[in-house]
Amino acid sequence: MTREVEQLVARSFQESWGQIVATLIGMTGDWDLAEECAQDAFTAALEAWPSRGVPDMPGAWLMSVARNRATDVLRRRATGAAKLTEVAVSSSEGDVEPPEPDDIDEAAVSGVADDRLRLIFTCCHPALPLEAQVALTLRTLVGLTTPEIARAFLVPEPTMAQRLVRAKRKIRNAHIPYRVPPAEILPQRTTAVLGVLYLLFNEGYSATSGALLVRNDLMVEAVRLARLLSALMPEECEVAGLLALLLMHDARLGARLDELGDLVTLEAQDRTCWDSDQIAEATVILRDAMEQSRPGPYQIQAAIVACHATAPSATATDWSQIAALYDRLADVAPSPVVELNRAVAVAMAHGPAAGLAIVESLAATQSLPGYHLLPAVRADLLRRLHRSGEAARYYDEALSLATTDSERRFLARRLAETTAE
Repeated sequence: MTREVEQLVARSFQESWGQIVATLIGMTGDWDLAEECAQDAFTAALEAWPSRGVPDMPGAWLMSVARNRATDVLRRRATGAAKLTEVAVSSSEGDVEPPEPDDIDEAAVSGVADDRLRLIFTCCHPALPLEAQVALTLRTLVGLTTPEIARAFLVPEPTMAQRLVRAKRKIRNAHIPYRVPPAEILPQRTTAVLGVLYLLFNEGYSATSGALLVRNDLMVEAVRLARLLSALMPEECEVAGLLALLLMHDARLGARLDELGDLVTLEAQDRTCWDSDQIAEATVILRDAMEQSRPGPYQIQAAIVACHATAPSATATDWSQIAALYDRLADVAPSPVVELNRAVAVAMAHGPAAGLAIVESLAATQSLPGYHLLPAVRADLLRRLHRSGEAARYYDEALSLATTDSERRFLARRLAETTAE
């Protein structure tokens, strides 16, 4: 039972962390307190659920515990009296112990969608540096750990920890409001908000660590928020571009993993398992966005994915078009990861030697330290050039850097196949 409870709590963390923290920030105005009380709620679940039973609504139970904890802290703070008055109506009186499974305040989970959107826009206030905006949202909304966020940004963990501390301090000291801004200033925060949703989806599509490669809850939330943002900003073609990009990636999820949860490469995927209706929807969204003739990085990425999603087979994929789109993306939004992806496209369009030259130039810059896909791509191109000994060395390096079990199993198979050649 204990193991089952631990797994349920872990799943509830993935599903409910952002809802709880967002609601508590709106309730208390204190970011650190919100995270502490949310953590207390999950600890209480580990202690209470094995003996008292798992509640019918785990998320609502956790929300009630967290709100009670926050209310209790505010009671004990002399300076918290005014804020306590504001929340007294929606908080239970007296008891701050974990509720019984059937004693849940279902109203505690109302308004969550608005709270989470407010949280994103608060984190993405222009007074904060762009990278801090994105990092803080991933921490508070998704519950990613500091090491996970550091890996996503390819920076040292202490550097990321300092960014998060400074961002919270800035919000507190500058009294940045917890709200969705008026329509006329929404565009000022578009870049950061889109970056948040993109990284949120990516963490679900390919987790930075753990036993599971895919976290469907994060992907669902990113798509939901992207739809909501698109409705708020219908004239913003990059918002539409991001929505199209996420929908196309999500449409292929059913074929991306095998029955054991291991990665299936794009060329080996069963395309009949792709969601054709969702691909069609995304194609229309992208077409309408591109007609505005203001292409940005998300629209270009969506166009790249559309080349894959609309190809009837792997062999029919227009790699020359994909390589040309990556050239354009590298001009619009240059980054080492874009350059690595461009190398793959060039290799497919013009041969592995052409792609390998780009990879080796990129490796010489040392701009992707610890990024396992760099040696993995290098190994794959070397294998295709029949340089098995070198390929095995780089597969081994990639295997040592991979952070998910699924990716490690995939690379181990590739290493074994290459060694046997």
